[in-house]
Amino acid sequence: MSSYVIGGVLARTSRAASLGLVAGVYLVAGGAGALTWWLLAPHHHPLAVALWADLVGTAVVFAASVLARNASLYDPYWSVAPPLVVLGWVVAAGHGVGVRQALVLGLVTVWAVRLTGNWMAGWTGLSHEDWRYVQMREQTRGRLPWWLVNLTGVQLVPTLVVFAGLLAVWPAVTGDRPLGWLDAVAAGLTATAIALEALADRQLHRFTAEPANRGRIADRGVWRYVRHPNYLGEIAFWWGLWLFGLAAAPRWWTVVGPLAMVALFTGVSIPMMDRRSLDRRPGYREHMRKVPALLPRLTRRPAPAP
Repeated sequence: MSSYVIGGVLARTSRAASLGLVAGVYLVAGGAGALTWWLLAPHHHPLAVALWADLVGTAVVFAASVLARNASLYDPYWSVAPPLVVLGWVVAAGHGVGVRQALVLGLVTVWAVRLTGNWMAGWTGLSHEDWRYVQMREQTRGRLPWWLVNLTGVQLVPTLVVFAGLLAVWPAVTGDRPLGWLDAVAAGLTATAIALEALADRQLHRFTAEPANRGRIADRGVWRYVRHPNYLGEIAFWWGLWLFGLAAAPRWWTVVGPLAMVALFTGVSIPMMDRRSLDRRPGYREHMRKVPALLPRLTRRPAPAP
């Protein structure tokens, strides 16, 4: 039997107090990142400055997650950090806020607020840790110390992947090409991606809230066409940002960002979710055969039986 208790001495803290603690941790992390930015900005390129500030913020959240014995303290970092990085680059560029800069900053902020709110709605407090981290801890026990798995697999890797996804924002906010059709495509794709994620999450919450659906497979709405529409929306969001950068000042190396997102979701997140559903939901293997993971089939699926 493991002696690890999620939340430790704070496990009985109320949800409101838990969220307050998370907010305090993120204020400290943001302050540490801002101080790092201020110290490095006069001597280094804004890309390097943002990376170091991002890593310092991650280190603060990591330390707090170890003290609180809950790796889920990191979860909102995925969505909280990007708008701050984008805002910092807009200021560092010194070009003012044009239409393209306003579009990028606005879309990233809307995405961040929605995704963070979705996390807050599902997190019940310091006694609750994402099932993936619980699984990772069980699988690595006796082979690797949990703090190392937490630092690298849970926090550092996602921070670096998100930063890679943001690389295209730098040419987007500094490029001097006039607005064109590619900007319209980028804005349309990014906005559609945010809407798809929001719709998928709302439909899933409604489905799981029904007691009659316990143990059943979500196959209504957008979940009827792909197994992971929320992940499809997330991947599309980062491709949309890449298109903004391509429209403003093509830097083909920035494609590493959306490609890293595709690798993360298809190589890690989707397999983990599918394995969990195979263990928990009868008929999921047949569901996997019929419903693709990310891209809907061109042939029309028959409507599920009521």
